[in-house]
Amino acid sequence: MPVEIVVTLVVGLIVGAVAKLLMPGADPGGWIVTIVLGIAGSFVGNFIAGALGMASPVGWIGSILGAMLLLFLYRLVKRA
Repeated sequence: MPVEIVVTLVVGLIVGAVAKLLMPGADPGGWIVTIVLGIAGSFVGNFIAGALGMASPVGWIGSILGAMLLLFLYRLVKRA
């Protein structure tokens, strides 16, 4: 497994926790789903930042925003 993927997974765990802290409230899936969404948001943020040629701090911000967006969409879907 390339090092970048492992780093992205670890960052995703952190991003998921930060997204949960920034978006308090009841989540249908709890912390596990939030962490999985954080990992997905980390991959998305890392991809977008890399495609735009931006540095790591922008990747962190993009990862957190991506995780928050995915968490928001997940909440909308589970409520419907």
